[in-house]
Amino acid sequence: MLYLYAKAIHIIFVVCWMAGLFYMPRLFIYHTEAKDRTPQEYQILHKQFSLMENRLWWVITTPAMYITVASALLMLYINPGLLSMGWMHIKLTFVLGLIAYHFISQRMMFKLRDEKLSWTSNQLRMWNEVSTLILFAIVFLVVLKSSFNWAFGVLGLLGLGVLLMVLIKLYKKYRRSKGEQVD
Repeated sequence: MLYLYAKAIHIIFVVCWMAGLFYMPRLFIYHTEAKDRTPQEYQILHKQFSLMENRLWWVITTPAMYITVASALLMLYINPGLLSMGWMHIKLTFVLGLIAYHFISQRMMFKLRDEKLSWTSNQLRMWNEVSTLILFAIVFLVVLKSSFNWAFGVLGLLGLGVLLMVLIKLYKKYRRSKGEQVD
């Protein structure tokens, strides 16, 4: 019964963590694009985006990550047999990648706050898709487990990555056609 409670908590906080990881780069994009405004407008927007990023990060995203990891560790403690399954090793590798993504994003937030981030909004759009790809990999691993065909899985993830990049390029073209400045 404790395992099921831990699993429910795990799922709830994965959703919260991913919501933060999806929204944070979007704020980074808006924050970066605010530099195209007048200096007075930029200062107001910079202050507001820094506040929003800080609150999202420390009130939702980071606590959700720690609760996600704690509940996962509890599930593994209750059911250590999970650690003998190959799909779990791969899932945990992707989770480590997601944790690295989390802390790289945190560093980016600090650089934006200090006005030292040199990434363009287009680069940030691509960065935003990294967490999506990792989430897809984790969900497919958890659902399909050992029946997962790795050749198709890897090709599917690569295809999804290419599709996301094409969609970003199309969005950039669309914005240009509307007369917006695009980096």
